[in-house]
Amino acid sequence: MRFDYLTSYRQDFALLRHPADRAAYGMLAAALLAAPMVVSAYGLGELSYVLILCIAAMGLMVLTGFTGQVSLGHASFVAIGAYGHAYALSQGVPFILSLPLAAGLAALAGLAVGVPAIRVSGLYLAMVTLAFAIVVEQLAGMWRAVTGGYMGLAVPPPELFGLPLGGATGFYYACLAVTAMVLIGLVNLMRSGIGRAFRGVRDSEAAAHALGIRVRAVRIAAFGLSAGITGLAGGLMAHHLGYLTPDAFSLVLSLDLVLMVVIGGLGSLRGAILGAVLISMLPNAVAALKAILPDSLARQSGLELFVSGLILVLFVLFEPQGLNGRWLKLRLLVETFPLYRRDTFRRQKSYMRSERNR
Repeated sequence: MRFDYLTSYRQDFALLRHPADRAAYGMLAAALLAAPMVVSAYGLGELSYVLILCIAAMGLMVLTGFTGQVSLGHASFVAIGAYGHAYALSQGVPFILSLPLAAGLAALAGLAVGVPAIRVSGLYLAMVTLAFAIVVEQLAGMWRAVTGGYMGLAVPPPELFGLPLGGATGFYYACLAVTAMVLIGLVNLMRSGIGRAFRGVRDSEAAAHALGIRVRAVRIAAFGLSAGITGLAGGLMAHHLGYLTPDAFSLVLSLDLVLMVVIGGLGSLRGAILGAVLISMLPNAVAALKAILPDSLARQSGLELFVSGLILVLFVLFEPQGLNGRWLKLRLLVETFPLYRRDTFRRQKSYMRSERNR
């Protein structure tokens, strides 16, 4: 079992307090850095795509998991970041500048959506974001001068200080670096006053008002920050795709992002990463499943969608805290064995915000 013996005030601010945590994350970082030495080019491409989805999932987690605002249209911000980054590169803007510019453009779009969206919540907010995603998809198909329309837009190869990043190894390290920066930045942000304000607005807007938190400003800021991070993922996804078409940013991508944060565990950056890893592995798992199923079932369309829905239902019914909650339970089991008690994580009845005063 772990016992915290704090000998200095600054120990409470450490991201990793225990030597075991530092060793585990150190080995994970070493494995990710050494992956190009043992993984093929195809495998590196898949790992890069997983890292991109991790960034997008963390962006949505800021809005849904930490602020409690539902969005079904985050694929639109991925599209804005991807098209903005590709267009900036085509105009001669360097990669190191065009990527943050694309994220800033997506953040501005998020602020534009957030200002009117703060007047609604719940299902109505989800409908607003869904409508915005449909508008962006149609605009990407019609604005041929910038996006190339439905004919598509070729993405120039990335370069950093004259070094090409178009290869599998260079692009993988670029995605890994951006993912690490976003993760560390969000971890520190959520430990700050802004992060506590996000959680306060999520848990109770009335209590947040009473504490002097500007709820509307916090909700708008969450939209902008979430959209900016998702746009950053879109800029990297543009290079992964190589050729942009509006069909790549459809409603299916938005639903996949929602699945990532819900299955991973709302309110946890670790959950966003675990959910992104699981959903990214789902197509390969479905392909393997088709190989062992009878032909009458394997040929059915929509099998991947059915499996995704089944996984979501199972998690909602049996593990509402997602993959992160399951990881916390397993870790506690190992740390407290044989003193572990099942009642430690007894599920309590939860209420929707509209049911609290009934």
